[in-house]
Amino acid sequence: MPLVVPGINSSMGDKPEWLNKLMGKTISDTSNETSFAKKDLPESHRILKPGDMKTQDHNPNRLNVHVNDDGTVHDVNYG
Repeated sequence: MPLVVPGINSSMGDKPEWLNKLMGKTISDTSNETSFAKKDLPESHRILKPGDMKTQDHNPNRLNVHVNDDGTVHDVNYG
């Protein structure tokens, strides 16, 4: 049974929805079959490339978009 903490889990976005929208695409200025427009990401987001330094602050409303070396999205999470 998953842990449900009021005020924590409910504020988090929908990872499966974002993963479905972004998986295998690149982030660019426009959307098409192979890319997703950066302007359509949530206001609170960051794009993380391999080896990027990132802050350790936890923001449950921030979408983290993980991309490969070639810029292709391979995972998303909140935090």
